[in-house]
Amino acid sequence: MTEQKSISANAVGLIDFDELPAGTETTVIPVAAFDGVVSRGFLYARGGERTVVVVSHPRGDMSRHYAAPAVLEAGYAFYAHQPRSLNNDVDCEHERVLLDLAAGLSHLRNERGFEKIVLLGNSGGGSLLAFYQQQASTALPGRLRDTAAGEPLDLNAVQMPSADGIVLLAAHPGQGAFMLTGIDPSVIDENDPLAVDPELDMYNPANGFCEPPEPSKYSMDFLERYRAAQRDRVARLDARARGLIAEQQRYRQQTQQPGFTDLPLEERTYITRRAVLGTYMTVHRTEADPAYLDLSLHAWKSTRTPASILGSRPDQVNYAPAGFGRLVTPRAWLSTWSGLSTRATLIESLKSVHEPLLLISLTSDSLGFPDTSKAQFDASPAEDKTMRFFEAAHFATPLPARHKALRSVVEWLAPRFPAAPNG
Repeated sequence: MTEQKSISANAVGLIDFDELPAGTETTVIPVAAFDGVVSRGFLYARGGERTVVVVSHPRGDMSRHYAAPAVLEAGYAFYAHQPRSLNNDVDCEHERVLLDLAAGLSHLRNERGFEKIVLLGNSGGGSLLAFYQQQASTALPGRLRDTAAGEPLDLNAVQMPSADGIVLLAAHPGQGAFMLTGIDPSVIDENDPLAVDPELDMYNPANGFCEPPEPSKYSMDFLERYRAAQRDRVARLDARARGLIAEQQRYRQQTQQPGFTDLPLEERTYITRRAVLGTYMTVHRTEADPAYLDLSLHAWKSTRTPASILGSRPDQVNYAPAGFGRLVTPRAWLSTWSGLSTRATLIESLKSVHEPLLLISLTSDSLGFPDTSKAQFDASPAEDKTMRFFEAAHFATPLPARHKALRSVVEWLAPRFPAAPNG
């Protein structure tokens, strides 16, 4: 079908395009992963494309990503994959999401015949796609054989086409990595969202907090204690998650034991219910990175103001119900949100990615800081790598800066990847 302009500009979301170039055909592609789970992608093409640019995110809907029109105008196809955890990462395990991406990229390579695939990792899509590329380019049998929870998942048995290049656009360090710096260590009771240790509360004026929009200032002594306490809290949550998983696995194993079916119904019911029970973890107060308010932290090239990407009052968002990682399964906590257990950390994945790299850092970003992006860039072993800075916030606003950033993407693509004649 041909994409039509059907919404007004003021109805377009932060990461959405307004309209596509004339003649763009949109194809919805359902694919089945190695484990049988079905997900889908949206392929945009004008005809004759030899290279496809791929975008995805652990939970965000990238099907109308703002990069699509510029990529299409330059003669490249654009593919947005919606994984199994779309719009709900409560049970998102990054290792399983890789299965969805593998199915999508296999279709693009084998069924659509694209010669080149370029990954475009935006925001949380950066760590996801870099993780995919790390595993896809790992020689067999060196890929992961389990999830972060230690459960069997052999990526060596999965067809994972390797991409030919990677673009990182406002890519933060990874969900677990930023949770490690954003989780509130002053929580003293995981069952009480209001329980606070005042000596570890970054929103306590005695520790340097000033009410926004005034910036705060924290001492090095406080920050050292704070960062150590954050790691301690994540470690405690990891232990809790592993304990919950181990308990469920014990009951699952009992259902497989000889003689289980001979047990009295009441006993079998007791065991079975615990074997299938879905347990959730509520993680209170996850909007507490001192760098949100102390502009002396991550100051290199930064043009940000005191705020987080969720609002100008992180002290209030920290207690609101809609913060990052608030409700998760134990498996999702370990795979996605734990900075100590996740495998999807951008800087670690990039250490194994040798394909051409373009890294775009937005200097007003309060989630992916320029100095963090520079460290990621330096960690890349790619011989062909480029870094660009633009003064914009996390969602590439204001729009003139977004357009400049996208222009730099297509200028980087042009000499490296073949475009369609109409590009």
